[in-house]
Amino acid sequence: MLRRPLVFIIPLIIISFLFTNFASASLMINGIEFIGEATLPTGLIFQKTEVGGLSGITYDAKSNLYYAISDDRGQKAPPRFYTLTIDLSKGKLTDNDVIPVSVTNLLDTNNRPFAVDTTDTEGIALTDKDTIFVSSEGDVDKLVNPFIKEFALASGQTITTLPVLDKFLPDSQKQKGIRNNLAFESLTITPNQKFLFTATENAIIQDGKDAKPGVGSSSRILEYNLLTKQLEREFLYQTQPVTPFFNFTGNFTSGLPDLLALDNEGHFLSIERSFTGLGFTIFLFEVSLEKATNIRNLDSIAKVQPDKIKPVGKKLLLDLRTLDVSLDNIEGMTLGAKLPDGQSSLILISDNNFNGLQKTQVLAFKLKTESPLAKLTKFLGYLRPNF
Repeated sequence: MLRRPLVFIIPLIIISFLFTNFASASLMINGIEFIGEATLPTGLIFQKTEVGGLSGITYDAKSNLYYAISDDRGQKAPPRFYTLTIDLSKGKLTDNDVIPVSVTNLLDTNNRPFAVDTTDTEGIALTDKDTIFVSSEGDVDKLVNPFIKEFALASGQTITTLPVLDKFLPDSQKQKGIRNNLAFESLTITPNQKFLFTATENAIIQDGKDAKPGVGSSSRILEYNLLTKQLEREFLYQTQPVTPFFNFTGNFTSGLPDLLALDNEGHFLSIERSFTGLGFTIFLFEVSLEKATNIRNLDSIAKVQPDKIKPVGKKLLLDLRTLDVSLDNIEGMTLGAKLPDGQSSLILISDNNFNGLQKTQVLAFKLKTESPLAKLTKFLGYLRPNF
């Protein structure tokens, strides 16, 4: 007599459990499809500034605009960000679909443009309060500290500055802290606006070596609570070893230039970019903090047994060398406008280093995703009783 009610009760219990978990589940990426490229030429002048050095990008869904930060240290024009339109209305990206529409100077606490060589602005993230956060790598050789500051979107005025712990600050003896040009390149904010994340592009000095051919580096991901404006957690991120096929120049750089929060549960996309002397290697990873060790209280991981620290989880999503495009110096990414079929777009942008041999490259992708609700609906179809 109890068997038939159990047919209904047990699925209801399972559904209740799954609904609770799906409500906080991450966005599942089922695939990624390249949908086009657009470029801006090096030397492009817009509103009396040279458009270039675009190292980070963020999307404003309310206005369907993009904001891209330049890493110009004030040598060509004051530190600034550009407002861009990127037309994806046809479900693809082509040349002439990326257009600058305005430029905004960043202002210091005295409401003046930052002095030359006091910034190296690399990351940008939009809040829901019409402000942006911007990260700067600083300059180790000149003992200029890195920073993470909040600016008014409309005026560029400084609003707040997040604290940076001493272990990250440049050291005149170079015994600790960030390495030059390998600091806070990335910046992203969770959808619920509660947490901001950045990362060192390579290991801080006391954590280990910078990346070399065939050898990765121990970067740190930093998690800031935007309610308290404090650094709460840190995580170990191991960059991918990259071995150049041929490197006649002897130049090699490799690291983590950007992160993108996918949800509120510690799931991200990451870019790893390497210059191998003969072009660029760009990897796109899915990243999870789920089982990673919090290393916030460790000033140096070099003194800890490696098996005591669990790094973040990584899964390769795409090796961009498989695309039929000539890759430039990709450094920034953001989720962009919804595509005509309702899927999410992903935008990547390159830093041309104001180099005539390079270009500002914008790459667009379709992220094939499945929402928690879609997963729940599919699961319910499996549970439907068949009488």
